Amino acid sequence: MDTMRKRFLFLLLFGCALMVCRAKDSRVVVGAERTGEYYPALKGQRVAVFSNHTGMVGDRHLVDMLVADGVNVVTIFSPEHGFRGDADAGEHVAGSVDPKTGIKISSLYDGKSGRPSDESMHSFDVLLVDIQDVGLRFYTYYISMVKLMDACAEFGRPVIVLDRPNPNGHYIDGPILDMKYKSGVGWLPIPVVHGLTLGELARMVNGEHWLPEDRVCDLTVVPCLNYTHQTHYVLPVPPSPNLPNMRAVYLYPSTCYFEATPVSLGRGTDWPFQVYGHPNMKGYDFSFTPRSVPGAKNPPQLNKKCYGVDLTGLTDEEIWAKGLNLEYVIDAYRNLNLGDHFFRSFFEKLIGVDYVRRMIEEGKSADEIKAMWHDDVEKFREQRRPYLLYEE
Repeated sequence: MDTMRKRFLFLLLFGCALMVCRAKDSRVVVGAERTGEYYPALKGQRVAVFSNHTGMVGDRHLVDMLVADGVNVVTIFSPEHGFRGDADAGEHVAGSVDPKTGIKISSLYDGKSGRPSDESMHSFDVLLVDIQDVGLRFYTYYISMVKLMDACAEFGRPVIVLDRPNPNGHYIDGPILDMKYKSGVGWLPIPVVHGLTLGELARMVNGEHWLPEDRVCDLTVVPCLNYTHQTHYVLPVPPSPNLPNMRAVYLYPSTCYFEATPVSLGRGTDWPFQVYGHPNMKGYDFSFTPRSVPGAKNPPQLNKKCYGVDLTGLTDEEIWAKGLNLEYVIDAYRNLNLGDHFFRSFFEKLIGVDYVRRMIEEGKSADEIKAMWHDDVEKFREQRRPYLLYEE
């Protein structure tokens, strides 16, 4: 009996160990962790890094890891929200020095062109890109990457993208940007939800010749391991101040349009992008009051009690099933009955086309509007296929 117990215990422990090993093997490995794939290209080079607080490799930031390993990091380029990720949306962020390493930080959101100065471009030999995107056309990190790619193409500097998963990478949705609405929240002719990682998008920028004057960037992408477009990847670090959790990340494609209306989408509360409301909305018991907080210093409807809808009870599956969902905007539009005073011109920059506002004002349903961009989605699905690094 003792022998049987020992054998059973051995098999149980062996099975547990095997399960742990398999779980470890199936963990998503981000590009930055695969140092053997890119360290050789950094040897003897002056290295610039485009990153922010999301550029973590385990429990260390990429920049700290590079410096500890003797890599000559000379410049850090920071995106919207700054290197530490705590500035408001669109806020001008001055350049500075990283207090931990003493490395110069050059902000791409310093109120200038959004691309590095000629002086900065002459200061380095190779650019590393490592930043967590969320896969939406109006999320600005990819625009900063594309502007850096263009500068590097012009100055003959190679770019290495250390890829990370796209938490909204399991689907494509929304209209392709009409380029007459090109802006700081929409830079490329892609759908609102493009389903690509930054590495894949960089490959597409090159392949489709989307850089000015037909420039092509010297590009290398270090892919993730154990990732497909159906992997539900939970972000280890919130990507920006008002995307504090995965529910906000998943709802962002549907609630961001309130930025172009008088309606609060929860900035200045514990639920940004997960609630919406207005002081004059009728028929709702749920209420919230936006306050001035770090990352949302002057939110819409500041200190005013807003009545509206709480989306925090939705499951991930319910959000995914709807995809880009215009029902929330349509609900607020009809409730407030403001007519032409509901939408601002910023709405077209976010949604990327002119017919959506018109159809909402005509009383069309979310499904009727969504049918209008079906062909855009299918066209883009085929157009992007050559640039995919991961199984769909």
